[in-house]
Amino acid sequence: MPEPWHEAVRGNDFSAEASVSGRHMDVALSGTAGFMVKGYLDRFLRTLHAEAQRRALTEVSVDMRRLEFMNSSCLNSFAWWISTVQEQPAEDRYRIVFLSSPRVYWLSRSLSALASLAGDIISVQA
Repeated sequence: MPEPWHEAVRGNDFSAEASVSGRHMDVALSGTAGFMVKGYLDRFLRTLHAEAQRRALTEVSVDMRRLEFMNSSCLNSFAWWISTVQEQPAEDRYRIVFLSSPRVYWLSRSLSALASLAGDIISVQA
C-alpha cells in the first residue's frame, strides 16, 4: 500500500491542499488566487502533477467552491497543468475534475474555458 501523501500551501488569503487516497487525489482551493500567490500555485501544481504521475493516479478532483477569485495569471497556471497532462502518453494521463458552484458566475465561465482545452481529460461538476 502506498504511503500517505499531503501537500499544502497557505498565505496571502489563499490556501491549496492536496491529499491522495488510493489512485485518487483531492485538491481544495480557497481564498483569493491573485498575483501574489502565482509562484506558490505554480510550484503546488508542479508538485501535485509529479505525485500524480509517480503514483499512476487515475483522477484528480479540484474543489474550487471556496475560491473567491482567481486572476488570469493563476488561471494560466491551470492551463499549463492541463496541457502538461494532455501531452503525456495516453496511458500516463489522469482525469481532472473541477468542482464548481453555478452561483459563482466567473468561476463557471473560467472553468468552461479550461475544460475546452482538453475535453477528453477535463470535466466540470457543479
